[in-house]
Amino acid sequence: MAGFASAWRTGKFGKSARISFATPELLWKVLTAKRWELLKALCGAGPVSIREAARRVNRDVKAVHSDVTALLDAGVLDRAEGGGIVFPYDAVKVEFLLQAA
Repeated sequence: MAGFASAWRTGKFGKSARISFATPELLWKVLTAKRWELLKALCGAGPVSIREAARRVNRDVKAVHSDVTALLDAGVLDRAEGGGIVFPYDAVKVEFLLQAA
């Protein structure tokens, strides 16, 4: 995740920005169903306040704040310059491999 955060801060992205998780379990811990719903509501929305994000997903502001904090820590969301939060991507692709041991 450090490489992604660096790319985001410097504006120097390779072909695409990536966030990697060590295990599928960690992926599901960070991208819960409620957080995925939040990301869908923020995709393409530009900067919004946490209160507005909560309104868009019809959830309690405190619960959304907790999810936003986790997504900020993971590098999935960013703080907007003028305040609020922003989902800075056009799309999300989740990919993992499940194979026999």
